[in-house]
Amino acid sequence: MSSPLVVGTTIGAAALGARYLIRAWQTFKAAPRVRRFYPGGFERNMTRREAALILGVRESAVLQKIKEAHRRVMVANHPDAGGSHYLASKINEAKDVLLGKTKGANSAF
Repeated sequence: MSSPLVVGTTIGAAALGARYLIRAWQTFKAAPRVRRFYPGGFERNMTRREAALILGVRESAVLQKIKEAHRRVMVANHPDAGGSHYLASKINEAKDVLLGKTKGANSAF
């Protein structure tokens, strides 16, 4: 036979464990869900914000970060590797927008 002290300790530990699990589950359920991806489509004229979202960098990112991000995203979406030509062109356009190489109203082309 078990002593009453062992039985009481076991029941108390089980109750505290269950209480902890219930509170952890309630906290998990109440936490807001974070979206990892941009929910919208492409804008007609690409903005710096949209370009930064496509490449996964900040709008004020330095040249090296933009090039690294462009390479990383392009490797994953290159048409030769089964990616889309449209997405590849948007990725290239995003890099050009962030680097300031877009053809604007003052462009010779």
